[in-house]
Amino acid sequence: MDQPGIDRYRHYFFIGIAGSGMSALAQFLQGLGRTVSGSDRSFQEQEPDEIRDRLERAGIRCHCQDGKALTDEIDCVIVSTAIEATVPEYQKALALGIPVLKRSELLALLTARYRTIAIGGTSGKSTTAAMTYEILLHAGLSPSVITGAGLTSLIRQGRIGNASVGTGAWLVIEADESDGSIVQYHPEIGVLLNIDKDHKEIEELQQVFKIFRSHSTRFMVNCSHTLSASLSSGQGFDFGLAEGPGIAYVAHDYQQQGFSLRFRIAETHFRLQTLGTHNMENAVAAAAAAHQAGVPLATAAAALEHYEGIHRRHQVLGKKGQVWVVDDYAHNPVKCARSIQACQPLAEKVVAWLQPHGYGPTRFLRADFVREIAAVLRPQDEIWMSEIFYAGGTAVKDISSADLIHDLQAAGAKAYFLADRNGLAEAVRPHLSGYSVLLLMGARDPSLENFSRSVYEAL
Repeated sequence: MDQPGIDRYRHYFFIGIAGSGMSALAQFLQGLGRTVSGSDRSFQEQEPDEIRDRLERAGIRCHCQDGKALTDEIDCVIVSTAIEATVPEYQKALALGIPVLKRSELLALLTARYRTIAIGGTSGKSTTAAMTYEILLHAGLSPSVITGAGLTSLIRQGRIGNASVGTGAWLVIEADESDGSIVQYHPEIGVLLNIDKDHKEIEELQQVFKIFRSHSTRFMVNCSHTLSASLSSGQGFDFGLAEGPGIAYVAHDYQQQGFSLRFRIAETHFRLQTLGTHNMENAVAAAAAAHQAGVPLATAAAALEHYEGIHRRHQVLGKKGQVWVVDDYAHNPVKCARSIQACQPLAEKVVAWLQPHGYGPTRFLRADFVREIAAVLRPQDEIWMSEIFYAGGTAVKDISSADLIHDLQAAGAKAYFLADRNGLAEAVRPHLSGYSVLLLMGARDPSLENFSRSVYEAL
């Protein structure tokens, strides 16, 4: 039965509906029988847009962000932290007296309807949430999911893939720490994967995750990461890569062979079609969370053997000659470093390309990018960067990707700056000698998927 907060409104309007977090909630509300519409600055009249098309196929009306679509028929307006007060719909909602909820406030109301598993941490949230959902689905529990990236299994159904409404009691969510919204959720099972500097300083992140722990009925952490291990609840639900007090789920015998990995928890053997120790940790977390929800480890292993991955997370686009091309959402220093490491067993050389997103985040993480990436590059590996992605707004453009490349070169890395990414295929082709991986990394820019495919086609 609906909670009063959700039942109060029937027609929701999302400002910035094309964003991954917003589109997920829009689809979820539509699945609950609400009327949903929205606008986005990326929507233009008479211009094709895949996200808009998929939302409209789901019954969600989409509009240009010019203020015309917002009328007094709307009961509630949803905004994210990326929406500025100057956006026409925001101003009109205030003028009309329409209630405005933040994305995180809506998600908190939705999670109150379910037995919720909330996946937190700096990295791996989308993947772990998707894995947990697939395990519960395989177990016949008909779960729901709200996450930041499309599951391949749902995308194949013609959906965006970042939300699905089931008939069961469980909901799996990706709990975001970047805007502090994670503290609003009170999950039955809270999972902390890791803590690394990203949008906030470490000390601030630790405080946020402490509140997350206090709000979780059961709380489990990855004890393979020192900072996350320090927040163990001591309840005996933790997981990791080594034995220790209170670590209930330990991964042993890790092997990566090509594009698959293997490990075991106790006597249960797991095999997944994915890359890297970080994805093993994600899988252990998902199996542990599902086990706490009553799913046997053997069922988790059977589900993950058929796990198809999520959109732009080490997504293999194909092979051209001796060159594998891999598209990945990695965008913070640790994620980029681990993404590069995961590709190294595949080939003699990795050529990585990154489009940093946001001038503020790039400025904040400049030294961390240089340190983390320089540390993992082998002598033969390379890192390339194009100019920082600008999504609009009032950002101060006082830093360039060229600054990071200069720092990486000073650190001894083979680093190259290419301001215009459209010349990447031609520029990088002579550097892809022998067995190689071209790893394309970046986030927030909705055109990255098509760009990566165009690079693959042009090689």
